[in-house]
Amino acid sequence: MTEDCENIRPSNPSDEDGAVTVKAGAHTLYCLTVIGQIEGHYALPPTEKATRYEHIIPRLVAAEQSPDVEGVLLLLNTVGGDIEAGLAIAELVASMKTPSVSLVLGGSHSIGVPLAVCARRSFIVPTATMTVHPVRLTGLVLGVPQTFDYFQKMQERVVRFVAGNSRVSPERMRELMLNTGELATDMGSVLDGEAAVREGFIDAVGGLGDAVDALYRLIEE
Repeated sequence: MTEDCENIRPSNPSDEDGAVTVKAGAHTLYCLTVIGQIEGHYALPPTEKATRYEHIIPRLVAAEQSPDVEGVLLLLNTVGGDIEAGLAIAELVASMKTPSVSLVLGGSHSIGVPLAVCARRSFIVPTATMTVHPVRLTGLVLGVPQTFDYFQKMQERVVRFVAGNSRVSPERMRELMLNTGELATDMGSVLDGEAAVREGFIDAVGGLGDAVDALYRLIEE
C-alpha cells in the first residue's frame, strides 16, 4: 500500500468491536477483527475477551451489500470457542463475492482454523500459531454411541470446510488432529507460521503490508 489513508472511521462509533472502514487511495477496505473466544449461544463472563457472532455476521452482510466496500480484511487472534458460531462466520466469509484476505496474528486455534482459511487469500505472521485438534464439548456429555456419532459428524464438517478452502487434504488434517506426541495432556498439533504454510492451511507467511497488497490485487483483478 503506497497511498496515505484518506479516511478512517469506525463502522459503528457506539461499540468497541474493532471494525473499521478504511478509504485508502482508490479503494475502500473493511477491516474486521476476531479476538479472544468466539461466543456462541451462551454468553461468556464479562472478564473474558470475546467475539460475538451476532455482531460479526451483520457486519459481514453489510460489507457485502455496501456499494463502497471493495475488500474485507479479517484479522485473527483467537483461542477458538463455539464450534457452530465459528463455522457460521467462516461459511459467510467464504461465500462472499467481495474479495477477502485473512491475517493470523498471535494465534488462530481450534475453530479459529476454519476462520483462518475462509478468505480468498490467507496470511500468517512468522510468530503466530495454529492449534489443530479434535472437536471438544464441555458440560454434561452422555456416554452413549449417539454422542460419539455426533462428535464425528461435527468434526467432519470442520474437516470438509478446511480442506475445501485450503491446500491441506482431509487425511492430513485428521492426522494432525489426532497426533498424540506433541501436546502433553491433549491430542492435536501446534503449527507455527511456516509449518501452517507448509502443511497447506495458509497461503503465505506475511504481515499486514502483504495482506493489504494481496487484497488490492484481488480487487483490481
